[in-house]
Amino acid sequence: MFKEERDESQFAWSMLGDIEMGRPNLGPMVHVAVYRLMQFTLRDILIRDFGVEKTNKIIFEAGKKAGQEFCDHILTEKNDLNGLFADLQRTMKELGIGIFRVESADLEKNSFVVTVAEDLDCSGIPVCSEQICTYDEGFIAGLLLAYSGKNFRVKEVDCWGSGGRVCRFTVIPQ
Repeated sequence: MFKEERDESQFAWSMLGDIEMGRPNLGPMVHVAVYRLMQFTLRDILIRDFGVEKTNKIIFEAGKKAGQEFCDHILTEKNDLNGLFADLQRTMKELGIGIFRVESADLEKNSFVVTVAEDLDCSGIPVCSEQICTYDEGFIAGLLLAYSGKNFRVKEVDCWGSGGRVCRFTVIPQ
C-alpha cells in the first residue's frame, strides 16, 4: 500500500479505513495542534531534503488530490456551482476545516475570489510574512477539477501568515 514505488497516485478512499470501528472512544476529531504538527514537520523535512519549490509542488499536488477525493466522496450537491459552494461551506464548517465563503464571482469568466476564515492550516500562527496555504490552493483546485473537469489556477493572496485574518484565494481557469 505505501512501500511500492510508483509514477501515479495510488490513493484510494478506502485507505482511510473504518474510523468508527477503529476509534470507538475517540471518534473522528483531533486537535488542530496535532494536525499542524504533522503538516509543519512534514513540510520542514521536505524543504530540508528537496527545497522550497519542490516541496510546494508536492504539498499542492497532495491538496489537489485531497480536493478531488473530498468532492467525489464527501460533497453531495454537484448539480450547479452555487449548490457545490453551499455544500462546501457547510461541510468545511462541520468538519472544522474552516469557514468558506465566496467573496466575489465572475460567472462569465469562471473566476472567483474565495476566503477561508479560521483556516485549519494557519489561523493563529505567528506572522511570518508568507502565504503558506499551498495545500489549500491545491485542495480548491482539486475540488473544482472534480466538479467541472477543468483545471483552475488557485493562488493565495492573503493569509494569516502574512498578516491577514482570512485566507483569500484567487481562482481563474487555467
